[in-house]
Amino acid sequence: MPVLFLTEAEVASVLTMDLALDAVGAAFRKLALDEAVNVPRQRCQTDLAMLHVLPAAAKTLGVLGFKAYTTTKAGAKFHVTLYDGKTGAMTAVVEADLIGQFRTGAASGVATKKLARSGAATVGCLGTGKQARTQVLAVCKSLPVTRVAVHGRDPARRAEFAAALARETGVEVVPVEFAEAAVRGLDVVITATSSRDPVLRGEWVGAGQHLNLIGSNFLTKAEADAEVFRKATVVTVDSKEQAKHEAGDFVTALNEGVLRWSDVREVSAVLIGRTPGRTSPDDVTVFKSLGLGIEDIALAARVADLARQRGLGREIL
Repeated sequence: MPVLFLTEAEVASVLTMDLALDAVGAAFRKLALDEAVNVPRQRCQTDLAMLHVLPAAAKTLGVLGFKAYTTTKAGAKFHVTLYDGKTGAMTAVVEADLIGQFRTGAASGVATKKLARSGAATVGCLGTGKQARTQVLAVCKSLPVTRVAVHGRDPARRAEFAAALARETGVEVVPVEFAEAAVRGLDVVITATSSRDPVLRGEWVGAGQHLNLIGSNFLTKAEADAEVFRKATVVTVDSKEQAKHEAGDFVTALNEGVLRWSDVREVSAVLIGRTPGRTSPDDVTVFKSLGLGIEDIALAARVADLARQRGLGREIL
């Protein structure tokens, strides 16, 4: 089979949040049923650049592969490489910045639909970057959202971000000056920042909220303080194995005895009912997203199939 190469522009022409939600939901179910394998992110570096690799395979999806990306002071470059699950032949190389944004948003969307309390309709978002955008898009696709409050450090940026999201979602999106105003009393709260120190305070968290923590995948970075986990009833992750290497949000809570690894549940098991999730409207539920290779592989495979059907991309081998 020829190897298909897709650029970001070609990916953008076929990628939708509905597609991402379906692909990532399927990937989680495959994990829960032991029909997929996810290998935690591996990293290596030089003095000036870091390489990150996320391998995964799903036999019932007929595909295996990996996402690889490099990060430097100048930014990041992302690709997904796909192989046929039966022959092992390379089938596609896909530029994957957008895929990463959409699959991360979709993971939160899938978790939120399962864990948020019935009737949840208000959302708060800490962060105004590209990951924050897809988080809000996914939650708006997953719940009947009526209002979103957005906080970021730069007033002009948060106003621009709110206006753009309102146009994109058709939902009321308002910029708020203080982080607390994007947390207190809202049904769903998203943290999508690059902060190394907590931006979400447990003192702001109230009964019944669902929290998506997505900004940190290093042990030295945390968006939530320990008090968040003191209030949490249900704590879920996309991968418990990967969380032990990357979930900086958990570190202080674990060290202080507020959280134990035995309390942490994998969201895939919650989705299929193997592990309980929310049991009361007053439960505080948490989804800690780290970003898994299986999410990238599942979504990239869908994108590549659609691109082939539409005659997009070019053959490189």
